[in-house]
Amino acid sequence: MATICAISTAYGTGGIAIVRVSGTEAITIVNSLFSGRASLADANAGTVHFGRIEREGEVLDEVLCSVFRAPHSFTGEDTVEIACHGSLYIQQELLRWLIDAGCKAAEPGEFTRRAFLNGKMDLAQAEAVADLIAAQSKAEKDLALSQLRGSVSGELQALRVRLLHFTSLIELELDFADHEELEFADRSELKTLAEEIEAKLAALMASFRTGNAIRNGIPVAIVGAPNVGKSTLLNALLGEQRAIVSDIQGTTRDTIEDTLVIDGILFRLIDTAGLRETNDTLENMGIERSRKAMEQAQIVIHLLDATNPVPLAIETKGTVIEVYNKSDLVHKEGLAVSAKKGEISSLRAELVRVARESMHTSAVMLSNARHYEAIARAHTFIERVQEGLQNNLSGELLSLDLQDCLAALGEVTGQITNKEVLSNIFSKFCIGK
Repeated sequence: MATICAISTAYGTGGIAIVRVSGTEAITIVNSLFSGRASLADANAGTVHFGRIEREGEVLDEVLCSVFRAPHSFTGEDTVEIACHGSLYIQQELLRWLIDAGCKAAEPGEFTRRAFLNGKMDLAQAEAVADLIAAQSKAEKDLALSQLRGSVSGELQALRVRLLHFTSLIELELDFADHEELEFADRSELKTLAEEIEAKLAALMASFRTGNAIRNGIPVAIVGAPNVGKSTLLNALLGEQRAIVSDIQGTTRDTIEDTLVIDGILFRLIDTAGLRETNDTLENMGIERSRKAMEQAQIVIHLLDATNPVPLAIETKGTVIEVYNKSDLVHKEGLAVSAKKGEISSLRAELVRVARESMHTSAVMLSNARHYEAIARAHTFIERVQEGLQNNLSGELLSLDLQDCLAALGEVTGQITNKEVLSNIFSKFCIGK
């Protein structure tokens, strides 16, 4: 593969910038432009060297070059990271000089793709790199870091090893099909294993709701009757006038969304239209969207007017938090706030408590839709294995479902994949990673 280069720090002017070079000729190419006390060609792995980038007597910049030798680098290849001054001109010129010296400009995600192809990480871990870079909250960072360290990969690999063992035994039976008395794979053991795997896959699938919420923001729907202060509460939580506030009923006719981070947790707040009976066509459309938001939310804030609390029927699979607004006008037992005066600290604390409680439901969580889809297929195939064992199906038919289950699990970690899938995944990465 060609030696590649790219700017790995964020675009723009800064104190420093880092240009990464990776490939078999990385050290040679950078050394051809580097002037320091010693040649980079003789540099030990994991060392940093001060010098100048120059050619034909022209000095571009004073830099620090960090040298990593294969296989002990992020990509598994020889790698040099050049720390230069953060001038846009210097960054672009350095790239141009490297390309002139024999490098190829890296494509999005190409460094991480090489790390995957060189066995430095599996595909699930590679995707976690992108999630870690994109993390907007501590919870999202922690989840991505857990997956990067192999929480999902380790769980699936353990399942694959056990499944592969039984699949091999059944295949061995098929090789000796002429000897019907031979049974290498104990059916009772396979039944127990299938039950364990089905339960673990079901738990992983169930974790996706929480994992996806952490990744994209935990959806919080603010619902209630008209004029209880839903829009005022949204504005108070966000600390800005995001929604229009009016005494006129039916002012909010559509859902309004925005995000908020509280104690390291990303919430996706959804202000909804007031729930009531009305003949207004547009308002009814807003109310219908409110009901859908309520159904899909992980947390529902059921806001009531403390001066005249009228409870509503809440239809949701999420956790409902009953909140009494206008506590500045009347005392009310329970969780009470004054959205108008910004007295909402108790609600903020409750949102964090409920969110953290949901996060601790599973040690391993899915947050990637591709992983969920593959595991859902694996779950279907292991259920078919269970049905086959109940119906005393032949080893040949059991083997087909076991192999399909193994293939689906292998897609998550990249043990089974294709170029199209890889291209799609890594194209979403930033250049330089």
